[in-house]
Amino acid sequence: MSLYRNTIWFFKGIQEYTRGGYEAAARLFVEKDMDVTVSDRSYMITGANSGLGKASALEIAKKGGAVHLVCRNKDRAEEARAEIAKESGNSDIFVHILDMSEAKKVWEFAEGFKKDHKSLNVLINNAGCMVNQRELNAEGMEMNFATNTLGTFILTKSLIPLLEKSDSPRVITVSSGGMLIQKLDTEDLQAEKGHFDGTLVYAQNKRQQVVMTEQWAKMHSSIHFSAMHPGWADTPAVRSAMPDFHRSMKNKLRTAEQGADTIVWLALSEAARTQPSGLFFQDRKAVSTHLPLAWTRSTPEEEQKFMKILDDLANSFQPQ
Repeated sequence: MSLYRNTIWFFKGIQEYTRGGYEAAARLFVEKDMDVTVSDRSYMITGANSGLGKASALEIAKKGGAVHLVCRNKDRAEEARAEIAKESGNSDIFVHILDMSEAKKVWEFAEGFKKDHKSLNVLINNAGCMVNQRELNAEGMEMNFATNTLGTFILTKSLIPLLEKSDSPRVITVSSGGMLIQKLDTEDLQAEKGHFDGTLVYAQNKRQQVVMTEQWAKMHSSIHFSAMHPGWADTPAVRSAMPDFHRSMKNKLRTAEQGADTIVWLALSEAARTQPSGLFFQDRKAVSTHLPLAWTRSTPEEEQKFMKILDDLANSFQPQ
């Protein structure tokens, strides 16, 4: 069954996830969806100094939004801030330095942000990593899980009260079509069992993000939650984490701007807000979170168990 899933996913990717797939989908986009001004709204984007995060930040800044860039590297973040401010003509671009893999620091940052800011309209969970050798951070967490899943969970959990106080709040999580070949696994979140494959661990994390999005949507009805797949985009992260894939596909990959298009649409458009909360999007359209006939569906009990494990783990790192 795994061979079936992988084969179907690959051919789906060639057809839909490439630059050609984006260009085909874009013919059906509604231009007026993006005819908005958001000068009264604020946006937080993690992993915002390059790739999809930076491209999203620039487009939102062009529409007048105040943008908070959450980045790990101060020099790159400041460089990105200057470029975005110059190109957009928007000076409301702010830098926050945070390593999303460090749970205690994510808590501290989010709690501090809530004290310093009266509102946050949109959170975009974009930061991620694909570490191809199993590594533990200083807190004993496997690096991919710590960054992609636990860090995202803690940041969102902590900021939900601020989002709920804000006008028309949204949370967008940048997942991946790779999650289509993974079923939620609640028994090995730290990837301790068997052979470690960074690509599959990353795909499992991306499945986890989709489940988190679906569960948050059920728990917090005043916030519009969504997850999305950007397609196969040519970004620094792809070039460094998947060099062979990048080398073989580079002429077919989407630009960062094309990959970010649905992120921006979900963040800005009223059309996105009219969609039910908790869905998974690709090229401005809600799509299935499972391949046909695939054995990737989990039970409600498994999903609730997963959320309870995350909640307990997150709380164990919360500063007292």
